[in-house]
Amino acid sequence: MSETTIDQADFRKVLGSYPTGVCVVTAMDGDKPAGMVVGSFTSVSLDPPLVGFFPDKKSTSWPVIEKAGRFCVNVMASDQLDVCRSASAKGDDKFVGVEFTISDHDLPIIANSIACIECQLYSVTEAGDHWFAMGEVLRMESVREDDPMLFHRGRYGGFAERM
Repeated sequence: MSETTIDQADFRKVLGSYPTGVCVVTAMDGDKPAGMVVGSFTSVSLDPPLVGFFPDKKSTSWPVIEKAGRFCVNVMASDQLDVCRSASAKGDDKFVGVEFTISDHDLPIIANSIACIECQLYSVTEAGDHWFAMGEVLRMESVREDDPMLFHRGRYGGFAERM
């Protein structure tokens, strides 16, 4: 239990100063794709190869992904804002108009993502009002060399190199 009271609006504002990459985590819900947008994706371990992200406990998409037992992290490019908007929508229409293929691991891989990382669910740990979901990497691929989609201070954008 914290000894300090932190205002939630201040917490979001200050932590929003740190830019994050944008990924769409996908899985299959029976015969249809399911997914959610995350900005909390990270590498965790090389041996075994583990990655992780932090779904909100209120997410309606996370229980579907967790139940599937496998997921794919699709790293979004700066030109895929339409995909991010679709995947973050509520309900069953998240993938209407989104081009994807189904991998050998039965996972949706979004077309033209920068990279895809297919995982077997490794563990889920409680982390406050979120879960810490880890996956063991089954297959990964760098798909194209383009700028990543970034999220910073409540807005989407891209990378600008400074020399």
